[in-house]
Amino acid sequence: MTGKFPSTPNLISELIARPSISSSDPSVDRSNLGVIHLLADWLDNLGFSITIHEVATGKANLLARLGGDGAVGEGLVLSGHTDTVPFDEGKWSCDPFAGTERDGRLYGLGSCDMKAFFALAIEAVRSFDAKSLRRPLTLLATADEESTMAGAKFLLNHGLKPGRYALIGEPTGLKPIRMHKGVLMESIRVHGQAGHSSDPSLGANAIEGMHRVLHELLAWRTELQAKHRNALFKVDAPTLNFGAIHGGDNPNRICGHCEMLIDIRPLPGMDILELRQVMGERLAAALAKYPSLRVETRPLHDGVPAFESPKDSAMVRACEALSGIEAGAVAFGTEAPFFSSLGLDTIILGAGNIDQAHQPDEYLPLEQITPMVDILKGLIGRFCVE
Repeated sequence: MTGKFPSTPNLISELIARPSISSSDPSVDRSNLGVIHLLADWLDNLGFSITIHEVATGKANLLARLGGDGAVGEGLVLSGHTDTVPFDEGKWSCDPFAGTERDGRLYGLGSCDMKAFFALAIEAVRSFDAKSLRRPLTLLATADEESTMAGAKFLLNHGLKPGRYALIGEPTGLKPIRMHKGVLMESIRVHGQAGHSSDPSLGANAIEGMHRVLHELLAWRTELQAKHRNALFKVDAPTLNFGAIHGGDNPNRICGHCEMLIDIRPLPGMDILELRQVMGERLAAALAKYPSLRVETRPLHDGVPAFESPKDSAMVRACEALSGIEAGAVAFGTEAPFFSSLGLDTIILGAGNIDQAHQPDEYLPLEQITPMVDILKGLIGRFCVE
């Protein structure tokens, strides 16, 4: 496939130059349509058929399909998210939206996580003639992975299965990943009764209630970590982190309200709905003897299920062979469990390292571009041509 295209680093820089921040803060959140339309133009020029789905106001997914006419639900999907996290203004040594090359690295917001993946996929695709693709090749670009997972959820909610095999190009240092932990972020509120601090009987102290909640959560965490282990993970047990706590307003008032925010990272096989139910029941029981205190739990978002792909799946075997590395596990979440729910044989593999993501001076090592493109070419040949 021929055609005049900029170099791969220039393609990455053009994607970086279009801000697409997703955030729960409306003042920071941005549309991803600039990235979607740029990709649509490039892929249209390469002969792809283009479909754009609006998933929320100013947010869209792109499905681009090449070859394999009539083979619906077959072929290979190369998938990435178009959004980035917010950035720390003033803490970058370069313009976050410039795509700056320096010392063998390409710096920019999304260079690693994960706009560069689309440019690398395009570079790989250009080696193939559409007529040689017996099964379709699909490039999928999703919205809001960094916040609501709206793009992946749209596919699942509408039953849109874009292919049979899927690679998600999150930054893994070129290592295939077949497992990751889930993510729950929860608010726990203890409601008490304010009153004058000189007489404890005038109120019910929510901070003291939260002390009992903390004690119960620590006991539950110990039980979960004793019951669930997986040696493939660097941290081989589920984690429960106490991220923030706020309560009361003055030292001479009995605290009437206290809130804590926690983060739970379950292993594959641990159901997030069951975890929420068990947590709510245990915390209610912990305060059952104190009728003036009430605990309320609330998810901060829907949560991301843990993900596991069988070690003998076709995608795992192919990616291990092409990379020369045994598939492993990571603690961060991706869109993979939603793809698995649609029935896709899914794996995570990409250039860059998660250690460089979500921080100032995010970068992609340029030396990883060619190896990643070679892996993508191998997958296209295996699942679309052979």
